[in-house]
Amino acid sequence: MRKLRTQLSLTIMMTVLFTITVICILSNLIINREFEKHIARQEKMKADNIVDNFNNQYNSETKEWNIEYIHGMGMYALYDGYIVKIYDRNDEVVWDAQNHDMAKCTQVMHEITERMEEKRPDVSGEFVSHNYDLTMNGETIGYMVISYYGPFFLTESDFYFLDTLNMVLLIIGGISLILSLIIGSILALRITRPIGKTVYIAKRISEGNYSIRFEGKTKLKELDELAAAINCLTDGLAEQENLRKRLTVDVAHELRTPLTTLASHLEAMIEGVWEPSTKRLQSCYEEIDRLTGLVADLERLAKTESDNLILNKSYVDLMDIAHSCYNKYEIEAKKKNISSVIEGESSFVHADKDRISQVMANILSNAIKYTQENGNIRIEVKDTHNSSIFVVEDDGIGIPRHELSLVFERFYRTDKSRNRKSGGAGIGLAIVKSIVTAHGGTVQAESTEEQGSRFTVTLPKQEEGQ
Repeated sequence: MRKLRTQLSLTIMMTVLFTITVICILSNLIINREFEKHIARQEKMKADNIVDNFNNQYNSETKEWNIEYIHGMGMYALYDGYIVKIYDRNDEVVWDAQNHDMAKCTQVMHEITERMEEKRPDVSGEFVSHNYDLTMNGETIGYMVISYYGPFFLTESDFYFLDTLNMVLLIIGGISLILSLIIGSILALRITRPIGKTVYIAKRISEGNYSIRFEGKTKLKELDELAAAINCLTDGLAEQENLRKRLTVDVAHELRTPLTTLASHLEAMIEGVWEPSTKRLQSCYEEIDRLTGLVADLERLAKTESDNLILNKSYVDLMDIAHSCYNKYEIEAKKKNISSVIEGESSFVHADKDRISQVMANILSNAIKYTQENGNIRIEVKDTHNSSIFVVEDDGIGIPRHELSLVFERFYRTDKSRNRKSGGAGIGLAIVKSIVTAHGGTVQAESTEEQGSRFTVTLPKQEEGQ
């Protein structure tokens, strides 16, 4: 299996190689095509120039041609691949390159044909004759026939130019390929280094090392986001590990006290140290009842946190639920001489009435437990366009700021002594959060130590029929 760095380097190299190859091929085709068009135009222009030059070698006064000059120009044109033949107005030959030097004409035609067939076999060419009229002062003085290779022909210099150009393209392609390998390797290293570091961190996390973090920046947005996600994952796993350890300690603590008490009482009665009595058996029963209550709390929590939690939703009024819950706890509030008030307005929400009643009951129960005598509790129901909100506020012992994030965790207790008289097992608010989350809502805790707490539950509204 290839490494990511190798794969990236090869991918970049192949991409650049393909791009350079395509560019070189297209450049070669375009340049050759345009160069051929240029050569064809040059041939036509040269032929026209030959005609003009020869046309000027006629003396209109003497009616004679400058044969000497024509001969020199004709031989010069022959060396360039143009075979010239001139006729006067009476169709008499004035000068003919083939008649003058047939061997040279044959040699030139053979060399050009052989060169083109060898180097450009794709061009189906041959020597073609073109007729041009010779005129002076609007009077025809003759005509000339120029034969040259068509549609075009290339000289040795032309082929050398094209070969040099192709070599330049090849060199540029090679240099670009080498640079792409270097740049690709650097880029691949830049990308794979943080990924490799992330893999290393992930392995350490899988081994239980939650203190490791991805430090520094990669200067790549996606990789920085990956590093941030890994760090968040590590933080979350570390927190879950701490919660798991605390849960184990808390469960052990909750079970140890009643089991120890029950075991010591039964041992004393079995060994005859104590006489079984109704009072002592009642004490044992209370401890068993305490264990049963703890198990029931855990079962309720497991049920509310289950993905299969079924909500029997209907449109309910939070104000009615607030009054109903307060009536259940009114006696406990009066025992501590707590003053209570319910404020706000009716707010209808599509929710499970029993579950929301349990949410409000758990929050109100905690407020009463942790509010001192002669304290105050306020319940408020608010109605907005998108949400139904209820607030339970007290002026009790409050919650330390650094523990606010823990109040909805299992077995969290403000009372560190875990005295059952001052509170339950610390599961009530965990159940609250699970039920509210199942409804798509949120629950928020605000508190100032020794001044009181405020719990706000927000439930989203849904249109009827949804």
